[in-house]
Amino acid sequence: MNDDLMTIEFEGMLLGRYVSPTLRHNDGGPGLDRSAYTVLTRLQLQGPMSTSELSEAFGLDVSTLHRQANAMLRVGLVERIPDPEGGIARKFRVSDQGLAALATDRKVKLSGLSEILEDWSAEDVGRLAELLSRFNADIERRDGRPWPRPDDRQQTSSCPPG
Repeated sequence: MNDDLMTIEFEGMLLGRYVSPTLRHNDGGPGLDRSAYTVLTRLQLQGPMSTSELSEAFGLDVSTLHRQANAMLRVGLVERIPDPEGGIARKFRVSDQGLAALATDRKVKLSGLSEILEDWSAEDVGRLAELLSRFNADIERRDGRPWPRPDDRQQTSSCPPG
């Protein structure tokens, strides 16, 4: 088991290193950075969130999320809106431009994954998806910060085309 844990730790480190740079735009153009992609995905799945809600969801300092959200606001990926539930805090919502950028990046990532996994059987791809989902769910359960999941596979691809 100890050797397996060491392998999982090492391969997890490599996965984090490979996934983002490998699955980038073929034209070499800049896509969303990892933090913007993650925050936009969270907002897309959960809906508008305040900086403090984002801070809690990510387990990061409010100032860090404030800085990231304001950077996305400046380039038009998110917009600041009044709390739809009548609260005092303003919330961030993914803008149409942000939805389009997210859809474009997701399409690029899915295309890259498809190329990487093209020689895998459908069963192996399904098993990898199942194990990654289980692994992440167990981390979230331990951390006490579950992530929303798409209701179905269509929801994450229902953004306007980019």
